[in-house]
Amino acid sequence: GVRKHLNDTGLHYDRYLREVIDFLEKDQHFREKLHNTDMEDIKQGKLAKELDFVSHHVRTKLDELKRQEVNRLRTLIKAKQDLEGGNDIAVDHQALLKQFEYLNHMNPHTFEVDDLDRLIRSATKDLENYDKERHDEFKRYEMMKEHDRREHLKTLDDDDRKKEEEHYEEMRKKHADHPKVNHPGSQNQLKEVWEEADGLDPEDFDPKTFFNLHDTNGDGFFDEQELEALFTKELEKIYDPTNEEDDMVEMEEERLRMREHVMNEVDSNKDRLVSLDEFLVATKKKEFLEPDSWETLEQNQAYTDEEMREFEEHLAQQEQDLNLKAVDLQKQRDELERQQEQLNAQKIELQQAVEHMERLKSQKVEPPPEVHEAQAQEHQPAQHIPQDTPQGHHEQQNQVLDQHGLPQAHQDLPPGHHEAAQGEHNMP
Repeated sequence: GVRKHLNDTGLHYDRYLREVIDFLEKDQHFREKLHNTDMEDIKQGKLAKELDFVSHHVRTKLDELKRQEVNRLRTLIKAKQDLEGGNDIAVDHQALLKQFEYLNHMNPHTFEVDDLDRLIRSATKDLENYDKERHDEFKRYEMMKEHDRREHLKTLDDDDRKKEEEHYEEMRKKHADHPKVNHPGSQNQLKEVWEEADGLDPEDFDPKTFFNLHDTNGDGFFDEQELEALFTKELEKIYDPTNEEDDMVEMEEERLRMREHVMNEVDSNKDRLVSLDEFLVATKKKEFLEPDSWETLEQNQAYTDEEMREFEEHLAQQEQDLNLKAVDLQKQRDELERQQEQLNAQKIELQQAVEHMERLKSQKVEPPPEVHEAQAQEHQPAQHIPQDTPQGHHEQQNQVLDQHGLPQAHQDLPPGHHEAAQGEHNMP
């Protein structure tokens, strides 16, 4: 049983590792790491810490894409403000549409606020889907982590398993033991940024000044990145990249949760930007002044037991499919080889038949009927050889070839001979 089991995880591991390693190969730092690590080390998780960093890497790449999307959205909102504010700035709608090629079905001649609204709605939708994808990706990451942990436990003996479980529990407790986290977007939370990051006196806290300080590109809005930057202090209470128990991928998910939560409370017109007005209105609300406590990720498991069960089933299914595919491919390969051998045999026989004919032609001698009779006689026994023996197979092919190959020769014979030859072939 053990052997079989190892093969299974091997398969699933190898696929995952290959993807990771393909990605790592592109990175100088990892290329060196990898060349000094053998596959066994990797499987035992020696590179796991590095992999966390990679996931972090991947997410950074995703964040880049996200920023591009956010910037497109801001371009639109700016254009809309110009139009509404009656600024006599001509909106270059062709250039805007070029940025949003997938919406080119709009009226190409005039560019109304209504057109901009539609573009804004569609860009916002893209960003919402984007967040959803990130949450889903995180959920899969967490389930994979748990799956790998369980698989690893199965490979250990009782003592080691017990140790491993205890270590896991200890790490979990260690991770959960951190200073109280302020409710994201609350006065306490922002005041802490004001004091620790901005180095200002908490007594002087002023929302408008705070807004201007942290609207880093000075466009009069907090976009998602500027908002997320405000939670770094809180996140540092829970996550430290040098601690074994803290996972940076989880930190980014927590950041995303915090940002979404604040956006939901503050962004009243749902354009995914927080204007100064929206921000000031929010600072007068009860939630801002006396917030509930914030539930961190570790108090909210990312997946249900049911989802985990489905995930494991799906993995097992994938593995089974891969195994079946492998068996199937092997069958196809064997079959092709068999056909190839058959073809080769036929080729050789055809070759011989052709050479035989060439010889006959060059001698310009018409073969006497006896030859055919003898040949026909020769092949009689073939019918008694069981078909599945290789020899029988061979003989049969000869017979087939005679019937297909030789009549060509008879074309050159005078009519009488032709009938005779045909008749001999049909002899009992």
